[in-house]
Amino acid sequence: MASSSSSSGGDFRRKWDRDEYEELAKKRLREEEDEALDHDSKGASVKRELLRQRDYKVDLDSKLGKNQVITKTTPTSQSGGYYCNVCDCVVKDSINFLDHINGKKHQRNLGMSMKVERSSLEQVKKRFEMNKKKMEEKKKEYDVEQRLKELKEEDERMRAYRREKKKDKKRKTAPTEESEVDPEMAKLMGFGGFGSSKKL
Repeated sequence: MASSSSSSGGDFRRKWDRDEYEELAKKRLREEEDEALDHDSKGASVKRELLRQRDYKVDLDSKLGKNQVITKTTPTSQSGGYYCNVCDCVVKDSINFLDHINGKKHQRNLGMSMKVERSSLEQVKKRFEMNKKKMEEKKKEYDVEQRLKELKEEDERMRAYRREKKKDKKRKTAPTEESEVDPEMAKLMGFGGFGSSKKL
């Protein structure tokens, strides 16, 4: 696979044989194609589709919290648990049902192999561009939200500043009335040092 370099050349990096790896890649692709061809019960080869994303939502919540009477004559599809109409079986809980519909037997009954389509260079580039656009849109939304938040905070600060300014203005314009309290009475009641800076 990797040929070792000679120490006399001075280049100590590995040299990879491109032809050898190209042959290995072609061999792997042939094997994947052969695996995609399955044999049915008669021995004839059947071409199965590549695995694809589910285009419907799996219903796990419709029977949640409901009571249902099950008798001997109740059809299998209406008995307790989750019914798979493709495989004609009932699974008792949601976790096992998800395992079943993602499993090999169910996918084969749907006509799919467990192989996933290999992405081309163009598909990968398009996906990168799409994700980059999503990130930019998200950043723009975040910038707008952040800016609105900052504007609200600044508005609150301005309101608080104006309130304080009004209070200061009222304090300055309001006449200061000092209550006339008898100093002897204040001393008896224990208020001696609060009213003024004079010592009694």
